[in-house]
Amino acid sequence: MKIGILQTGHAPDDLIDSSGDYDQMFCDLLAGHGFEFQTWAVVDGAFPDGPDAADGWIITGSKHGAYEDHDWIPPLEELIRKIDAAKRPMAGICFGHQIIAQALGGKVAKFDGGWAVGHVTYEQDGQPVTLNAWHQDQVVTRPKSARVLAGNDFCENGILAYGDHIWTVQPHPEFSNSFVQGLIEKRGRGVVPDPILERAAAGLSTPVDNLKIATFLAEFLKKERT
Repeated sequence: MKIGILQTGHAPDDLIDSSGDYDQMFCDLLAGHGFEFQTWAVVDGAFPDGPDAADGWIITGSKHGAYEDHDWIPPLEELIRKIDAAKRPMAGICFGHQIIAQALGGKVAKFDGGWAVGHVTYEQDGQPVTLNAWHQDQVVTRPKSARVLAGNDFCENGILAYGDHIWTVQPHPEFSNSFVQGLIEKRGRGVVPDPILERAAAGLSTPVDNLKIATFLAEFLKKERT
């Protein structure tokens, strides 16, 4: 099965050597599940011909806001709508979660409650899932076609689904604890309030459920649809 990765941002230059770029993080996350991957760096203006260019799709995270004025955002939204109409499986992570919601009629904005950094826990299908977050933007109004699979007091629309072919999540199953530690050290100071960074760093000694979500995501992408 060929998975198209729509890359909407790049990892920081001073972390990319150790972590890989954002597309590589998903290749690593889903390694061993039999996928073939191809990346289109839409953030740099590279787009596939259409939804049939891959069997399934992943939209990555980004430093950009879904509501910002970038030349590549309108064509990405149009591609999302075409993938949705074609009922191709698609997953969105962080910015991907937000841009899918925006493309399908929802609203994304900077959250008045501030930042989520480090470990956050949601409950999906009755099971707690802890992942690393790094966001201030949120889906504040979900599309009519979306249903909430998980959320919490800070982020109501934490995990969304659309039909049986789109699944999106606000935190990052591809972010390791060490990568988030690097973001805290290299990118967080002066951007995110220090107390939030300190609380996040203190929690990075405990594991996250990236592999649990990797298994779920692989099964979601592969499953037969009517």
